[in-house]
Amino acid sequence: MNAVAVFEAAFDRAASGVPAAFTARHPSGGVARFDPAVWCRDATAGDTALLERCTGPTLDVGCGPGRLTGALIGAGRPALGIDISATAVRLARSRGAVALQRDVFDPVPGTGRWQHLLLADGNVGIGGDPYRLLRRCRRLLAADGQLHAEFAPPGTPAWSGTATVQAPGGTGGPLRWACVPLDGLPALAEATAMRVLATWTEAGRWFATLVLR
Repeated sequence: MNAVAVFEAAFDRAASGVPAAFTARHPSGGVARFDPAVWCRDATAGDTALLERCTGPTLDVGCGPGRLTGALIGAGRPALGIDISATAVRLARSRGAVALQRDVFDPVPGTGRWQHLLLADGNVGIGGDPYRLLRRCRRLLAADGQLHAEFAPPGTPAWSGTATVQAPGGTGGPLRWACVPLDGLPALAEATAMRVLATWTEAGRWFATLVLR
């Protein structure tokens, strides 16, 4: 089961109203918990300040069912969501979001011109290598663009690489993912030629805005 299959199965279950929460366990003992049913809501506590920062064209990386992309478009702000899951893209489009089935590391429309990028709901973990992901985000952003990302709470042990999915119905296969706590951000930003512009917390969630150096 690859990453696409993991998220396809989860979104299919969530869309059918079936419990779809799953975990990914790293050999270090780290655990990431995912609940696609939460992503399928129209809004989630903590979204407000994140969305307010997206004042121009926004790319929502790992958009899922389009909660944030749809909210931006509903507010009259241009936005595009990308996700590896065909089911997620279908769900996003059904709520009026503009979305493409696309891996962030593949060619993406508007490369080098996006004013804002979103990595919400733990998506800073995509691919299991946050350094590679942030370097890719640098290339997607305009020179004066901003990356708004969600992180694990400070003090959470960091991990990256291949985790094992444990989903309803039994254990699944490997998933390349990462957990990045907010207090690990300065080193990550330094290594990827980015600068931390602001950090904030809302509804028990932790966020930061980064810009290019």
